[in-house]
Amino acid sequence: MENLNSSVKSFAHNKREGKSCERMSRLESKVKSTLTKCCVEVFNGVYNMSGKKRAPPKAEKLVEFHSNIVKETATKYPGHPVVLAGKSMGSRVGCMVASMEDNNVSAVVCLGYPLKGMNGAVRDETLLQLTIPTMFVQGSKDGLCPLEKLEATRKKMKAPNDLHVIDGGDHSFKIGKKHLQASNSSQDEAEEAAVQAIAAFISRSLEG
Repeated sequence: MENLNSSVKSFAHNKREGKSCERMSRLESKVKSTLTKCCVEVFNGVYNMSGKKRAPPKAEKLVEFHSNIVKETATKYPGHPVVLAGKSMGSRVGCMVASMEDNNVSAVVCLGYPLKGMNGAVRDETLLQLTIPTMFVQGSKDGLCPLEKLEATRKKMKAPNDLHVIDGGDHSFKIGKKHLQASNSSQDEAEEAAVQAIAAFISRSLEG
């Protein structure tokens, strides 16, 4: 396997946000500037390419599209390990792709993984199928992924996995003003810490 100097990171956006989301675009830029030894490929899901807001399809229907993106990326950079990252549904679909055979994915980064479904049930089946290094970046106040439920899932996972918590962050990693004032910190500092954690995870996963 090639080292971090020749890895490729594919970034899939959220089902509704797409590239237009300011916070995710800022995080994406920080990842690019920090991972100078990686090539970062960014793509929207097929459901938000038009720029129009509409109800997204179920995650299962997006697997083929994402899988094709991974295959195209692997073909574009032959011999280079691919790290697949995604936000919200993008992370869930990414894990589905990574759990497939012959997926060309060396590691997965989940940004705001939606562990709970609309009915409140824990959706951990895909995570339990993973065998490659997996990282979760979660807001401590993310209602779609209570940390205690994620911790229980992580203990059951076969794949080596890491967790970075954005203290006070919601599903989109936004931290309330009162929390920032109480902790004497800033949104930018929290995002920078997350990016550094992602970089360290990728380094360990690909060079270990």
